[in-house]
Parts: sequence; C-alpha cells; structure tokens
Amino acid sequence: MYGAAYAEIYDLIYASRDKDYAGESAELAALVRARKPDAASLLDVACGTGGHLAHLKQEFGTVAGLEQSEHMIARANRAMPDIPVYQGDMRDFHVERTFDAVVCMFSSIGYVGSTAALDSTLKSFAHHLNPGGVIIIEPWYFPDGFLPGYIANDLVRTPDRVTVRVSHSTREGDQVPMTVHYIDAQRDAGIKHYTDVHWMTLFEREQYEAAFEQAGCRVEYLPGGRFNCGLFVGTRTDQPLR
Repeated sequence: MYGAAYAEIYDLIYASRDKDYAGESAELAALVRARKPDAASLLDVACGTGGHLAHLKQEFGTVAGLEQSEHMIARANRAMPDIPVYQGDMRDFHVERTFDAVVCMFSSIGYVGSTAALDSTLKSFAHHLNPGGVIIIEPWYFPDGFLPGYIANDLVRTPDRVTVRVSHSTREGDQVPMTVHYIDAQRDAGIKHYTDVHWMTLFEREQYEAAFEQAGCRVEYLPGGRFNCGLFVGTRTDQPLR
C-alpha cells in the first residue's frame, strides 16, 4: 500500500497521536551537542514525510533526509522545499557529503530484516559521519519486550473524513509480521480499504550494540523517557570499520 494514499494517511495518524516532533527534535539536538558541541549538520534517515526535519532545521544549520518511498519524499518536498530529501535504502546508501549527526527515528531500524543488514546499516550511517560524529537510533522492541498477538488501533475524525487503522502482530522467530488494515472514508471520495504487512525484526540490545561497535562507534543505550523503546546513541571513534 506504499503509495500516495499511504503517505497521506501516515501524516493523519501521527497527527492524531499528538506526535511531539518539536520536543523530540530538541532532545535529539541536546544529545548530539552533549557529545559534539560544534555539530552543525544532520541527516535524518527513514525521515518519512519529514516531521522531524522542519524542527531539526532550527537546531542545525544544515539538514537533509533519506527516505525509500518516493511518495513520502514528494510530501516532504512539498512541505519543505528548502530541505533536500534523498531516495535510498538505509542498509546501503551513498550521499555526496558527510554530517555531524545521523538519526533514525520511528523504530524504522526494525525494517532492515537481519543482523547482517543491521550491521550494514550502521556502517552506512558511520560512513556519512564527520570525525567525532553522533548516531542516534530509536530501536524497535527487544525480543523479551514484544507481546505476540498485540493489537493496536487509531481513529482520526475530521468534518469531511474518518480514517481507521488497526493492526495485529504475531511472531515467527525473530521476525514479526504486522498486518495492518486501513479504512478511509471521505465525504467526496467514498470509502476505501487498504491492507499491508510490515515485516519487523526483533533485535537484542547486544546486537544493536555490536553493530555500533563494528561501525567504529562507542555506544550507550538510554532507556525510557519520551521514546517508548529508548534510544541508542553512538559516537564515532575514528577507528577503522570492522
């Protein structure tokens, strides 16, 4: 379902959840500057429609995004024409510059698929860092924190539209197929039904930490706070990548 309709519904759902993009961006900036006080540039990987980028632009002189979906990129470009958003796969991408910080939010890292892909992803991030640069990742659930059979729902209502999202997650080893259904009713367009399956991977804390270390970064895990699954914060040590 990853088309223009999904990108629009994505924004509606997060708006209904009162996603605090400004507060999260301020916290990310503080974490970066605590480790690299002169940080002036940032790359937001898997940036979606750019909800964080507008606020991160106020914290850093130069920001850019990386996103796989062309429809997400199109919405980001319309909302923020002055911020470049590159198309690419986080597991193996190349942007023609480096940054003082690379962040990856929304637990998007859970989509990479395997430990080998996690290692490749962190190396891609590190290759785009300046010396002493910082990587911040919002992980997905650790295996012992996942609840098989978990169901979730969202309801968005406006005068001309009602959008419902429901999901059900099961577990197959370290893989989680999350089946999602959307019902989108619009006054002038009638009712449409979309469905897709998000394949997520459950990584152990130690697997995240090993990926950071293999990418030449010191890493710490910050549990709790405003981020449900905590944050991993890594700092490039300028040692050769393993």
